[in-house]
Amino acid sequence: MAISEMVHSDTSLWDTKKSDRRLDIQDEPGPISVQIAGCDAQMMARAARANEERGADIIDINLGCPAKKVLKKAAGSALMRDEALCAEIFRQVVNAVEIPVTVKMRTGWDHQSKNGPVIAKMAQDLGLQAVTMHGRTRCDMYKGGAEYDTIRRTREAVQIPLIANGDITSTDRAREVLWATGADAVMVGRGTQGDPWLPGIIAGELKGRTVSRPTVDVQIATMAELIREIQLFYGENTGVKMARKHMQWFLKRFANGAEAWSQLHPIVDPDLQYQQFKELIDGGGLRDGIEGTG
Repeated sequence: MAISEMVHSDTSLWDTKKSDRRLDIQDEPGPISVQIAGCDAQMMARAARANEERGADIIDINLGCPAKKVLKKAAGSALMRDEALCAEIFRQVVNAVEIPVTVKMRTGWDHQSKNGPVIAKMAQDLGLQAVTMHGRTRCDMYKGGAEYDTIRRTREAVQIPLIANGDITSTDRAREVLWATGADAVMVGRGTQGDPWLPGIIAGELKGRTVSRPTVDVQIATMAELIREIQLFYGENTGVKMARKHMQWFLKRFANGAEAWSQLHPIVDPDLQYQQFKELIDGGGLRDGIEGTG
């Protein structure tokens, strides 16, 4: 299951092209989980109800985002500094909808206040049906390695499904994290950047199946189609910029990807960007030194 891009809970801001893209869940395969962010309990409840009416199957509350623009609004991981407000948001959102409500959080605000287990227990008691925890505090951002002791303490505090997140980049790491935390599942985040096959590989191998990525040419062709879809979705200017990120993530997995990236990065024409990337198939030289295969 993939969670939607984070959506602001102020529905008065939804009448923009940017929000319209984020809120469009038509024809998406289910279950559809929409993540909302904010710091006003009534506003969060209205947003949850509006997303349910649009077809969401699950509402996910964001208590994990460390971005400054989110924290300025006292939302995301900033909420973990106010347990009473967290409780009120949980209560009102659960009461506003008929569908399941879940939460994504960090271990706490900083190393002196790792209150994730407390908030997770509160979430369970107020009717939320699953918790995802990233193994860093907000102040850690994405620095250093994720720690899993706090997720283990959360496992001991709650009986609802617990999903562990943070630095899961292989099946072996997923196994280690499941064992260390006692979690029911793992969430893969940054590990999928440039490698959308990774979650399927982890899922298959955890069930004892041998799963491999497709050939490099097929991977390039798939990423090329993603680039085209990004261009069409975001429009010419923004689409080219957004596609660059995905190209760079993908090419980082190859020993000589930096050379290809240096040629692709300056391109501003969407058709040329797409075509030049596709030309990496056969003779692009990306077969050598690929990382993370198998």
